[in-house]
Amino acid sequence: MRQVEPAEFKAWLEAGEAPRILDVREPWEYEVAHLPNSTLIPLGELPSRAAEELDPAEPLVVLCHHGVRSLQAAYFLEHQGFADVINLTGGIDRWSQAVDPATPRY
Repeated sequence: MRQVEPAEFKAWLEAGEAPRILDVREPWEYEVAHLPNSTLIPLGELPSRAAEELDPAEPLVVLCHHGVRSLQAAYFLEHQGFADVINLTGGIDRWSQAVDPATPRY
């Protein structure tokens, strides 16, 4: 499973090279803090929504709160034939610590 550290992912975003961002947290968590232009599909809804809302050929960076649910989602998507899935190490929590302290922590 490919992983990306928050600082490296920030560089991708700044260079305009970032893949689509998939957030697999719950809606209330997304409301507290999220990355711009991310797509919210809670982990529990991913099996029923992935085929309809995501392109298996499109690269994805998956994130959650600490990186555990996103890792599960990434493995699921790989097994569903998604070609390029990357987990954001440490999730939004590490992002707020390492990259953007203005991102709320919870």
